[in-house]
Amino acid sequence: MSIARITRNAFLADRQGNKFADVVEDPDQPFEAVLEFFNDANRQRRMEESELHHDRAPLAGVVRELESKPDIDKFLSEIHVKRTTRLRQAIGVLVRMIMERRGWRKTGKKGSLGVRATTVDQVPRHNSGGLAFWFVRAERYERIEGSGFQSVQERCRAYSAAQSTQRSKPGKRRTTVRTAS
Repeated sequence: MSIARITRNAFLADRQGNKFADVVEDPDQPFEAVLEFFNDANRQRRMEESELHHDRAPLAGVVRELESKPDIDKFLSEIHVKRTTRLRQAIGVLVRMIMERRGWRKTGKKGSLGVRATTVDQVPRHNSGGLAFWFVRAERYERIEGSGFQSVQERCRAYSAAQSTQRSKPGKRRTTVRTAS
């Protein structure tokens, strides 16, 4: 599949993206670095594979690499809770835009990326466990055309139904035919 390239203008033209003009226009925020990061075919492929093959949110497929980018990590490590929250939310919008352009839709469910550390004043809000250091949860997606794979829950229901059907069928009885001698 081809890359879903998102520009600043496309982001600002989006129904949710336009609510994050403060993030896009703030020269201190690494939004250009975020756009560059997500406008990569391999990362977008890994985002899809995260849903398809690992049953995790698309962001889970790239979050460690995203957080390892020095300018992004530096910004998220600031104590400005509102500004860092807005950047994380804008990243969520960007992920949605990419996934929708690649034939996916939101499920309305969130997937866990981390466990928030106990809040301490004058310390940036980060996680104490999980996959990500700065992100707690991310939106889950499903392919519009269907995934081609059943979820474990779907397979379990089908397996249980098949097992109960087999148990309810009467078994064949062996009959012995005796002949008179």
